[in-house]
Amino acid sequence: MVSISILKFRRIFYTIEPTTSCKTYGAFRHCHSGSRGSSRNFDNNPNLSPNEMLCRVGIFWDLDNKPPNSIPPYQVANKLRLAAASFGVVRYMVAYANSHTFNYVPHVVREMRKERKMLFGLEDKGVIKRNEPHVCCVCGRKFYTNEKLVNHFKQLHQRENAKRVNQIESARGSRKVKLVGKYSMKMEKYKKAASAVLTPKVGYGLADELKRAGFWVQTVLDKPQAADIALQKHMVDMMDHRRVECVVLVSDDSDFVDVIKEAKLRCLKTVVIGDISSDGVLKRTADTAFSWEEILTGEDKKEDVSVVENWKDRDILKRLEWTYNHDVDKKKLNLDDAVGETSGDDDIEDIFDDVDDDYKDDKGAWWELDG
Repeated sequence: MVSISILKFRRIFYTIEPTTSCKTYGAFRHCHSGSRGSSRNFDNNPNLSPNEMLCRVGIFWDLDNKPPNSIPPYQVANKLRLAAASFGVVRYMVAYANSHTFNYVPHVVREMRKERKMLFGLEDKGVIKRNEPHVCCVCGRKFYTNEKLVNHFKQLHQRENAKRVNQIESARGSRKVKLVGKYSMKMEKYKKAASAVLTPKVGYGLADELKRAGFWVQTVLDKPQAADIALQKHMVDMMDHRRVECVVLVSDDSDFVDVIKEAKLRCLKTVVIGDISSDGVLKRTADTAFSWEEILTGEDKKEDVSVVENWKDRDILKRLEWTYNHDVDKKKLNLDDAVGETSGDDDIEDIFDDVDDDYKDDKGAWWELDG
C-alpha cells in the first residue's frame, strides 16, 4: 500500500512518495501553490468561491486624468487594490503619466507643507514644545525637535540606504538576488519612514508612493494624449496575450471607450472608476462603475457582491448557449454520409447474394427455362 505525504513550507508544497530503492527514503515533487495574491485575496474576500479566484484582474490608471490630488497616493493605491480584489486576483497594476503630473504639487499639499514648516520653526526656537517627542521609524530614537530628527535621518539612515542600493546595483547573478532578499525589508522600512520625514525635492513623491504600493509606474513624453495612447496600447497588449479577464480602468477620459468596447467584445469584465460628475459615456459602456468617494469610503463593497453574481450568471448563460461550429458539424456530416453509403452498399450486396443463391439452387443452366 502506497502512502503519500504532503508538506507545506510557506507557499511551496512538497509531495513525498515512497520509492522501491532501499537507499532513498522518498522522492520529492515540487509545485508552487499559485500566485502570491491568491491566498491573500481569498482571505480578504470570503464571499468569493475558488472558481472566481481564477479571474485575473488588471488595474490601469490614467494619472494625467485622475491624480490623487488631496489624498495620500499610497492610501489611494491600497484602496484601489482592495476594491479590485473583490473581482478576483489582482495580477497587474499599471499607472501612466507625463513628467508634469509627477512634478506637480497640489494646493492642499503646499498648504500642509507651509503649516508644518511654520510649526517646526516654532519648535526649533523653543516657542512651543511637543507633548510627545519625534520618533525615528527606522531605529526608534527620540528627538524633541524635527530638525534633529531630519539631520539624524540624513546622516545615518540615508547613507546606509545608499550603500545598500550601490551594493545591489554593483552585484551580478545570484549574489544580486541574495542581496535583494537580504535588504528588501530594510529598504521597505526606510522608504516608509523617508516619506514621513523627508520632503521630496521634486513633486510630492507620487511615483515613489505608487511604486511602494505595488504599481508599475511609467513616465511618457510631455505631449498631448501621450499617456492615453501608451495606456491603451498596454491594455490591448494585455488582452492580446490573454493575461487578464477583468479590466479595471481608473479614468474619466472618453478616449478609452473604444478600448472598453474591445474588451467587452473579447468577453472580458470591465470596471470603470471615476467621478460621477463626468458625462458618463465611459461608465455606460463598462459593465459597472464606481466613484472616488465609493472607493475611499468602502461603499463599493456593497455592490461588488451583486456585480460578481451577475457576472457569474452571465457566464453560466453563455455556457448554455448553442454555438455553431462549421468544422465540427462538417466532420459529423461526413461521418453520417459515410455510414449511410456503407449501409446502402451492404444492402445491395445482400440482394445480389440472395439472387445468386436462388440461381445456385437451380439444377439446369441459367438459360434453360422451366417446362
